[in-house]
Amino acid sequence: MQKSLSCPNCHATIKEYRNPFPTVDIIIRIDDKIVLIERKNEPHGWALPGGFVDYGESLEQAAIREAKEETGLDLANLKQMHAYSAPDRDPRQHNISVIFTADGVGTLRSGDDAANAELFLLDELPQPLCFDHATILADYSKLISATG
Repeated sequence: MQKSLSCPNCHATIKEYRNPFPTVDIIIRIDDKIVLIERKNEPHGWALPGGFVDYGESLEQAAIREAKEETGLDLANLKQMHAYSAPDRDPRQHNISVIFTADGVGTLRSGDDAANAELFLLDELPQPLCFDHATILADYSKLISATG
């Protein structure tokens, strides 16, 4: 997104750019269920664990860090699934989320901005789901159905 400003000295037009923020979300599998977190902060509801990529951090490192912070879990078999980039996917700001899948290792617990962390079957998801996570989980369900 581009916004025009005026130079305070010469009054020439200055272009200011705001780019979407990179984020990660992780579909964490434990047995035949997935981990969802209940958010402490707006927007409230259930979501995939995830968050912003820190400066100097790879997408994979961000996924591993966010999973540990929000669920207490380590990740095994981390794989990139897809990226979602609709400008309205997050009501707080435009971001682009890279979705990962992984197996959860350890004991599930809530932490950081997760009020709760629980396991759910894909056909028994809680409501409301935040952001575009219903779409992401529907795509994931199709993907695992197609690959067996």
